[in-house]
Amino acid sequence: MRITAEEAASMVRPGHWVDYGFGMGQPDAFDRALAARADLGGPVFIRAALSMRPRAVMAADPEGRRFVWLNWHFSGIDRRAHDAGAGHYIPMNFGEAPDLYRRFIEPVDVAVVKCCERDADGFYNFSGACTYHGALTERARCVVVEVDPRLPRVRGAGNGIHESQVDFVVETDGLGAPELAQGVPNDVDVRIARHVAGHVEDGACLQIGIGGLPNAVCTAILEAGTRDLGIHTEMLVDGLMHLIEGGRVTGARKRNGVGKAVFTFAGGSAALNAFIHDNPALESWPVDETNLPDRIMANPGVVSVNSTAQVDLQGQAASESAGTRHLTGTGGQLQFVRGAYASQGGKSFLCLPSTRTRRDGTVESRIVAALEPGTVVTTPRTDVMYVATEWGVVNLKGKSVPERVRALISVAHPDFREELARRAREGRMVPAWHV
Repeated sequence: MRITAEEAASMVRPGHWVDYGFGMGQPDAFDRALAARADLGGPVFIRAALSMRPRAVMAADPEGRRFVWLNWHFSGIDRRAHDAGAGHYIPMNFGEAPDLYRRFIEPVDVAVVKCCERDADGFYNFSGACTYHGALTERARCVVVEVDPRLPRVRGAGNGIHESQVDFVVETDGLGAPELAQGVPNDVDVRIARHVAGHVEDGACLQIGIGGLPNAVCTAILEAGTRDLGIHTEMLVDGLMHLIEGGRVTGARKRNGVGKAVFTFAGGSAALNAFIHDNPALESWPVDETNLPDRIMANPGVVSVNSTAQVDLQGQAASESAGTRHLTGTGGQLQFVRGAYASQGGKSFLCLPSTRTRRDGTVESRIVAALEPGTVVTTPRTDVMYVATEWGVVNLKGKSVPERVRALISVAHPDFREELARRAREGRMVPAWHV
């Protein structure tokens, strides 16, 4: 049944749980219509992930009293809502999302997902936001599809919902897929990327995370001439697109999705949004098919490359918070670290610049003796494999704590190595004579 966005929003009642879905699949017209009902008399709980456009409900209720914003993974937009006290994080390993909806989350009152126009077989394609939308719509009491004719249509089993499962359709002229800033690699990123690229062999199967640094790794791999690559990743980014366009990706050595570049969502430039449209080289799968470690390890030679914010001298990686201030989310990092390790010949890399400059100009080491209280550990020390900075790459697997300390200090900025060694001795992480 076709209805207007305003009619769809009028179904929402105080106390309802409304799910906006993920990334480019979040609704725009419905969001504006719901924001116009900010006086509906009680809180509405809205669940979402990785907002790529400003949300009207946030603007209509900046204190988060009437629209309670709950989020599986923060973008910059979501982080600002959290900083203002209007948004809240939901901890999650990304690959578990479909199972969480099916097992632990009460049925959603209204699910609103933006999709492509219906195809000849009656399916509404999820575009570049397959993720957990299948499970979400299964668990919703009311499913609303907001049709955007400008969205790219993306191939892949499970990347869509049949009209028989849809309660209401909101037709729009559409804004198309949003662009997601990838970050411009700086000189430090390039140095780190070259270190990592030196460990990537022909035939490797790549997972690349978000940001300027992981994209720089793709550029370094391209420049190194590495060939016959595969792609099995959660996020398709511009750097991976460039590897495909450069003829370096065949997928021939994969065992899961042979010959296809597999991902669960896309985020990047307008060029990337155009690239994913009906591209036969690509398939988008539900996130439990891309991110669970047993699916990852099915491919040989998996190389996982992600960014982290801090690593302590025992090897704990903090990638999602600074103290109690939440920044992003666990996402798929831990699952890809584990899946890559379990893959035959696999490798995982956590990358970070050795220092950061605070707003007051103070320079701090990102390799620290101990994490700040309240900081969330994303990848435990038992799982971390390779750590890469601009000063080199070290492997922590199989290393004792004293060996880890020595390895991590070797890739810390030289200005901080003596202090880190002192802190390690004081903390009894090493014998007094060791560092």
